[in-house]
Amino acid sequence: MAKGHRSQIKRERNENQKEMRPSAKLSYARVSVQKACFVLDAIRGKDVKTALGILAYNPRYASSVIEKLLKSAIANAENNNGMNADNLYIEECYANKGPTMKRIQPRAQGRAYRIEKRMSHITIVLNER
Repeated sequence: MAKGHRSQIKRERNENQKEMRPSAKLSYARVSVQKACFVLDAIRGKDVKTALGILAYNPRYASSVIEKLLKSAIANAENNNGMNADNLYIEECYANKGPTMKRIQPRAQGRAYRIEKRMSHITIVLNER
């Protein structure tokens, strides 16, 4: 039987398992997972400067959202972990499905078509070379 209160034991266990890789997460981004993944696939595994260049000249809407998120992850790495921005690369980046807003489009003869406005949760994890 371990010593201490249950919450204290959990707190100690979580501190040991805490991940030291800098990351940034954007929840409820108004872009579908499929559209975000096109952009994320282009930057996965690249170093940070190359990825920012790709995002700056990518015409998709998701690239502007992901560029902002990548800059946030870089700032987290520099300020929280004391890492050098020149040595960083994108280790993981993925988009998970978020909630869907359901809207209705009126059609002929009193019918209604459903429009689904999809959202996603985008995560970028960096690491140092």
